[in-house]
Amino acid sequence: MRLANEQLENLKHQKYVAEKKLTAAKHREKQLQHELKQLTRSERTHRLCTRAGMLETFLREPTVLTDDDVMELLTFVFHGEAVQKKLNMLIENRKESEQPDGG
Repeated sequence: MRLANEQLENLKHQKYVAEKKLTAAKHREKQLQHELKQLTRSERTHRLCTRAGMLETFLREPTVLTDDDVMELLTFVFHGEAVQKKLNMLIENRKESEQPDGG
């Protein structure tokens, strides 16, 4: 009987330790998810700032134009068939160059 009690206590202790490890692992997972979100947000912010800077190099007086003016201009520019073909070609080329080699 004493052996059974010791085994039961040992199992309870192992369960307690496992639950503590699980709680710690879940907490660590949340931390890592938060870090990933921050990195993704930082990458996006960097990309947006870089590309906005590129756009402004083509606008003669960017401070005079409103956001609506810039949107109107971009809509006009990107409606062209040649622009759409070029955009599709760039996207396809980028996707092909990012695919891992099959052999």
